[in-house]
Amino acid sequence: MGPEGASKAMASVAATPTRTPNGPGPGEASASFPTVASDPGPREPEEEGEEEPAEIHLCVLWNSGYLGIAYYDTSDSTIHFMPDAPDHESLKLLQRVLDEIDPRSVVTSAKQDENMTRFLGKLASQEHREPKRPEIIFLPSVDFGLEISKQRLLSGNYSFLPDSMTTTEKILFLSSIIPFDCLLMVRALGGLLKFLGRRRIGVELEDYNVSVPILGFKKFVLTNLVSIDQDTYSVLQIFKSESHPSVYKVASGLKEGLSLFGILNRCRCKWGEKLLRLWFTRPTQDLGELNSRLDVIQFFLLPQNLDMAQMLHRLLGHIKNVPLILKRMTLSHTKVSDWQVLYKTVYSALGLRDACRSLPQSIQLFRDIAQEFSDDLHHIASLIGKVVDFEGSLAENRFTVLPNIDPEIDEKKRRLMGLPSFLTEVARKELENLDSRIPSCSVIYIPLIGFLLSIPRLPSMVETSDFEIEGLDFMFLSEEKLHYRSARTKELDALLGDLHCDIRDQETLLMHQLQCQVLARAAVLTRVLDLASRLDVLLALASAARDYGYSRPRYSPRLLGVRIQNGRHPLMELCARTFVPNSAECGGDAGRVKVITGPNSSGKSIYLKQVGLITFMALVGSFVPAEEAEIGAVDAIFTRIHSCESISLGLSTFMIDLNQVAKAVNNATERSLVLVDEFGKGTNTVDGLALLAAVIRHWLALGPTCPHVFVATNFLSLVQLQLLPRGPLVQYLTMETCEDGDDLVFFYQVCEGVARASHASHTAAQAGLPEKLIARGKQVSDLIRSGKPIKPVKELLKEKQMENCQTLVDKFLKLDLEDPSLDLDIFMSQEVLPAATTIL
Repeated sequence: MGPEGASKAMASVAATPTRTPNGPGPGEASASFPTVASDPGPREPEEEGEEEPAEIHLCVLWNSGYLGIAYYDTSDSTIHFMPDAPDHESLKLLQRVLDEIDPRSVVTSAKQDENMTRFLGKLASQEHREPKRPEIIFLPSVDFGLEISKQRLLSGNYSFLPDSMTTTEKILFLSSIIPFDCLLMVRALGGLLKFLGRRRIGVELEDYNVSVPILGFKKFVLTNLVSIDQDTYSVLQIFKSESHPSVYKVASGLKEGLSLFGILNRCRCKWGEKLLRLWFTRPTQDLGELNSRLDVIQFFLLPQNLDMAQMLHRLLGHIKNVPLILKRMTLSHTKVSDWQVLYKTVYSALGLRDACRSLPQSIQLFRDIAQEFSDDLHHIASLIGKVVDFEGSLAENRFTVLPNIDPEIDEKKRRLMGLPSFLTEVARKELENLDSRIPSCSVIYIPLIGFLLSIPRLPSMVETSDFEIEGLDFMFLSEEKLHYRSARTKELDALLGDLHCDIRDQETLLMHQLQCQVLARAAVLTRVLDLASRLDVLLALASAARDYGYSRPRYSPRLLGVRIQNGRHPLMELCARTFVPNSAECGGDAGRVKVITGPNSSGKSIYLKQVGLITFMALVGSFVPAEEAEIGAVDAIFTRIHSCESISLGLSTFMIDLNQVAKAVNNATERSLVLVDEFGKGTNTVDGLALLAAVIRHWLALGPTCPHVFVATNFLSLVQLQLLPRGPLVQYLTMETCEDGDDLVFFYQVCEGVARASHASHTAAQAGLPEKLIARGKQVSDLIRSGKPIKPVKELLKEKQMENCQTLVDKFLKLDLEDPSLDLDIFMSQEVLPAATTIL
């Protein structure tokens, strides 16, 4: 920047004496994770004559807070995959997976972010893993492309697929096993296949045309975590994203719509909301963890603890993004606002600690906050409060310190503040030595440049040579003022120096020292965020439970299934004027498959979703909308309720339905909950009914290992034709209704039995169809049931004939027989004869 730019960009300290009566104007100074369920294979010691121990080769990708993992197990030649899962920046989930499966090699992309690079560096340097320390292998990022990974998966040579299977059939089969909507996992699978082909694992000595054997694909989830796919999250409305209504935020993202997450998310800090979403994506069977969450919720639901809950909620509103601030500190990019945010966060954390020390220490969370929010927090808050001048920092948009912190800084600031009056005196002395034609002068201070003598440009000063004044060194011209260095200004530079920059440098040094003090205590700040976000989530769940009348669920490890007494749909009860609660019991061996029939709009789908949502809420540690709920060992929730159509998949609606059912058939265990609504309606009635019966019979054939299935259907022939075997495993339920003349009254109550009719005509009338169409529909339905032929309605035919006759008569009456241009032959052939076919 040139002299003129410097004089404009930086504020100056100046004093300007004049030869006029006006005096000089004063210048301005500026200046515990669960373990992996999938068994990685035996770890037998290698001995002579025995087979080599199993090796596991793992491929991992980390992007935008999500982890995609796939690995190949040589013990059974299978590929295991984990659907995309959220993970912390420290990659604790990945570390847990590594500790469990102990891979021989870890394959990843050469293009990684800082977190993954740091993690892999630590992994490679772990001496305790010798001699089994994993080999870190980097492949080019192009090998992990989404499309090329899909092609590798679909074009692979798999021995478990018959050779007669067409390409389309192969795609459909693989899509029922592998969730292609988990993009990171698909890319990890593609990278793993590339690595296996390049290293030729297990076939190193074979001919090149012999490929690595792959005997199957298996999904693995973390032990104690409940498996739920994206379709289930969508149809149960656990999450629901909508476009933001604000025109200013249309391009920036989505907002949460009417969903379970939306009504329970009352978190005050972003990290609490993030943790709640993490809990929703990781429902667990860990009873210790679930009961610890419920204990906190139950405590805050007590009336005498309401004031304490509200106070803690207010304090949590000041807990901000501490990791981002710590990251900026390590890079020396700290902003003024960061110090304010950190100060408020630490003081709020101290408030949380003091409050929790007065709460029952028998609750683990209160005990952790009281103990782990150490005096380091008070030390950090005290340092920031005593050192940082928040008002001055905001005014100058830089870090400034309070008085009495550094005597040297205080002295220089006093000099800087006293410069205007001092420079006025210096300027008067300079003016005495200048030419009498110069009316005034000023001595100014510009940071980085120093002290300068400034005089107005005279009319006689036209050329640059005219700027020369004896005893002064010309510096630059700015805004019709000439700036010089004189002997006095040089003396001031030597005596006072660059005060502004010196002050900045010394304050920056103090800021660095303060940052080091804070970073040295970063561990306690990170722990503050973890515990505060947990408290925030549990306070939010307690608030929702209080407002909506939820109750505490019980957990029974010996119970396979769930028992719900007078349960309610958490979303529907907020939208309906009145809601009829219903009970559900699927524990034990009796009634594992429940077939629910009833008219349309009688509440079958709501009942299915209600069972799924109550079970889900209990598995994330929330109170539930029911009088009582007993939750057994549920390991997965599968649904086939709505068809999630996707143009990108290129599949029909019925094919998507089949894929959803195939996931349940292939993966459901005796501890799984399966919800099926109206499966089979997307194709021919007979074929759809046959498929539904076949699927149910398949589950019934499993006997004691049959999953807990709720099936809602309008296929009354399933019962009438006795397509299902009789036995204790099947229970028939229906939605209670009552016929009042021509009206049908819905009680929305589940009871044992089978519906006698679908009452489709009543639903059609509610939808607004004309009465004639409904009556005709009933007539045709009765004819089909009785096996009689369907004939057109005579009354409708006669009415139509009369209309056509009247139209023809009107045309005759309009004829002008005296018109010479009238051709009766043409009239007969074009008007009368065509109309005769509709009349006769």
